[in-house]
Amino acid sequence: MPFSCSPRNTPSFPVLDPLHSGCPVLLPLPSSVPHFLRSSEQKVAHPIQQASTVSDRLESSSSKMNQELILVLFLGSMIEDDEALRRTRANFDETIQSEKLCLDQEHFPGKAVQQDYHMPDVITVRVQTGKYSDSFQDVVVKIERPAYHKPFLGGFKNRITGVEFHNAGSQTIPKKQPDKGIQLFCRGTQTVFEKNKLQQTKNTTSTQMTKIGLYVSNMTDKLISPGKYLTAEEYHKRRLEAVIVLQTYFRRWHAINVVQNLREGKRLRLAWEAQEELRRKKEKEEKVRKEHKRRLNPKTKDDFELLYHALELWRQEETERINRTLTGAERKAAFCGLLEQEAQLIASIGRHKLSADEENQQKAILQFLHKCAQPKRWKAYDGKVTEMDTQYTLRARELFEIYRSISMNDIPKDERIDVLLTLRRTVKEHECKLTQEILELIDREADLMSREVKECNLEGLRKRICTLFLQYIKTPKFNPEVAKILKVPPDPLKLYKNVNFCHSCGNHLPSTEFPVPANSRTIGRCRLCCKLDNEARRREGFLKYKLILENLIKSETDYQDDAKIVFLVQHQDLQYMIENIWGCQSALSACSDLYDLVMVRWDKQHEWSPWNTILLTKDEAVAHLKLCNLQKAYEAAFIHRIKHKHIRAKNYFAQIPAMTSFLHRSDNQASANEFLIATPIPTGTKT
Repeated sequence: MPFSCSPRNTPSFPVLDPLHSGCPVLLPLPSSVPHFLRSSEQKVAHPIQQASTVSDRLESSSSKMNQELILVLFLGSMIEDDEALRRTRANFDETIQSEKLCLDQEHFPGKAVQQDYHMPDVITVRVQTGKYSDSFQDVVVKIERPAYHKPFLGGFKNRITGVEFHNAGSQTIPKKQPDKGIQLFCRGTQTVFEKNKLQQTKNTTSTQMTKIGLYVSNMTDKLISPGKYLTAEEYHKRRLEAVIVLQTYFRRWHAINVVQNLREGKRLRLAWEAQEELRRKKEKEEKVRKEHKRRLNPKTKDDFELLYHALELWRQEETERINRTLTGAERKAAFCGLLEQEAQLIASIGRHKLSADEENQQKAILQFLHKCAQPKRWKAYDGKVTEMDTQYTLRARELFEIYRSISMNDIPKDERIDVLLTLRRTVKEHECKLTQEILELIDREADLMSREVKECNLEGLRKRICTLFLQYIKTPKFNPEVAKILKVPPDPLKLYKNVNFCHSCGNHLPSTEFPVPANSRTIGRCRLCCKLDNEARRREGFLKYKLILENLIKSETDYQDDAKIVFLVQHQDLQYMIENIWGCQSALSACSDLYDLVMVRWDKQHEWSPWNTILLTKDEAVAHLKLCNLQKAYEAAFIHRIKHKHIRAKNYFAQIPAMTSFLHRSDNQASANEFLIATPIPTGTKT
């Protein structure tokens, strides 16, 4: 059916193009052209502008055949490709007829023009109901068409295949962002990216030669001759030589820097080693000086133990010298002289011991009284320490101040009388035989002081007053706080479960007076008997092992991981481990100076135990504790050797695991009892 449309610029005419079976087709020339096929009576109309040519119509035609094979006829005559519609002289909205003939009917037969198909919104589809059944069912299918028309935002086209690729923005619907109630801006509105690029404009140059009517001077001209031709081999050779020169200078510069760094590292290393050597030398000198001072002025048990150990070393050296140099009667005489010298040295040590015991006894008394006078302390949940004075601690502090005053020497006479009066008022509160004796001694001293008796004659009386007053302080009836500190409690029933018998001295002593090694099964001699036996026979020095044990306890306490085993080990156990298992030397450097050796954890993730320890120097211990993976840091042979020592220690200290389990049960019971402590609750008075 013919149709027409309104043009924008030029009028159009309807032209009828018949398509017959011999491949004649309708060519639209003026405005509206109906196409039809004679065999099927098909007609198609297209609007054509009057200025369009035949070639334009052939290009826009829907027929997919070569244009060279199409012949256009109008009123029986052929029309050229460059001829326009105006040649037909058709009026506006007039339909004219043209024909297309295909010159190759064998390969391109004439076909009807394919019309565009528009799918409806609802279609009916016939579907087979079963896989093996012959029944069918009609299903209504609704086709949804997107209401959003994707905009064309550009793209590119493959020149080889002709496929067009569109940008992703034109393929997908933009995601709708949720409304946050805040006005947001993209980065493009906040920042500006600028780029500066230099552009060099073209500079047109030209040359001008001398010609008729123009003279160009050649005074400044230069004669240029071609140089020597450089082959590719020579060129690459020059480049290689230049590269070698550059590499030579760079390697020289790099080698100089490496040597300077090595020299600086060596200098720093030597300075550090010298500083460490000086530090160790000073520490050794300080240690020797302190040891010499302790030998000259012994004060503590360790000092006298050190003296007896030095005496034993001297005796062994003299015995070896006598056996090596003398024989017969001279040898016996030398031994007699050595025995007399040893007896004199022992007597001298005994005299020093008596004076030290007297001084230490006075210090122990003051320390004992100070401990009684201390207030009650406990730690709150926030870590703060709270102190509280009770009537018993105040009473103990008052007695401590009085005792310290009456035990002072070289004080004025008036102050001494005031102290005696204070003591008299304090003691007079209780009437007993002890207080009456103290009062009599106070009156006697006051009477002698009024008679101007010399103080040197009053020393015995004053010592007796101090002794009786100390006995008064140690009486729980007069000083209730002291009952918690006395080794022998007033109630004998409390001693039955805590007293052991020493088979050496025959005394009944509390359990704290007996050293109990970790592998012992019975209680042996008391500490005093062990000390006397060591002074008389072996004269060993345990100071080095005690220092190692103190350092070990301190390091384990710093971990704060509730270590238990280290507090069960005595210095005798540590001595056995160092001498018999570790060989009195460091596991890494074989250093045998016990003053420089410490015991640390082998695996720092687990608590210390005889089967989780290693003997190292102080510097080696610091480096060892910094290791994270022992398997990578040490060789397999070294680790195997350490594990073997751990197995030996675990077999020797086989009772420690059972003891630690008992300690853990005790701690669990103690932690459970903490919940039974009453805490004060702040209350207010309602008005």
